[in-house]
Amino acid sequence: MPVVFVAASKLPTPFAEFTMHGFLEHATGREHLVLSLGDVSDGAPVLGRVHSECLTGDALFSQRCDCGSQLEAALRAIASEGRGVLLYLRQEGRGIGLLNKVRAYELQDGGADTVEANERLGFAADQRDYAICLPMLQHLGVDALRLMTNNPRKVKALTEMGINVAERVPLHTGHNPHNKLYLATKAGKLGHMMGNEHQGEADRA
Repeated sequence: MPVVFVAASKLPTPFAEFTMHGFLEHATGREHLVLSLGDVSDGAPVLGRVHSECLTGDALFSQRCDCGSQLEAALRAIASEGRGVLLYLRQEGRGIGLLNKVRAYELQDGGADTVEANERLGFAADQRDYAICLPMLQHLGVDALRLMTNNPRKVKALTEMGINVAERVPLHTGHNPHNKLYLATKAGKLGHMMGNEHQGEADRA
C-alpha cells in the first residue's frame, strides 16, 4: 500500500467538528490527512476536495495564489452540506517542495510566470502524484466524489487512478490584484477552468 492509516481524532474548526484521519506514505515519509464529516460510506457521491499543501497560502495568508481561499471555501461547503471529505496532501508547490517554491517565487518576482519558474528550476509545471488518494478514500469507504476543483487534469488523474469522479464542482474564490497573472497562467497554460475573467486574461497573454 502506498499509504497506511495511522490514527483518527476529532478536529473542531470554526466551520464544523471534523474527524481528522492521519496517513503515512512510506515511500517518501510524508504525512497526509483527510478531514471527514458525516456518513461518507453510504455509497452516495461525496462532496470532496483534494488539496495540496500550500504553506504560504494556507497558513501565512499569501495572496500570490488562491490556495488558502480554496481550502476555506471547501471546508465551508462541506460543513454547509453536513457531509464530505477533504484530502490534504503534503505536496507543496505542486510537488517541488517549500524551499524550491521560494526559489520559484524569486523568479516570478523577476517576471516569470509560475510554469516558467518551475521549468527554469528543472521541474515539470506540475509534479503532483495522486496515487495515494485511492487507498485513503477506500479506507473511508468513499465510492464516488463530487470533486471541488477547477482543474480538469486533476479530474483526469484521479479517474485514471480508479477514483469515480461523479461531478466536478467549480471552486472560484480568492481572486485579488496580486494573483491575476497566477490565475491567468493556471487557465492559459494548465487548463484550469477559472471563469470568464481569467480565461480572457489567459487568451490575451
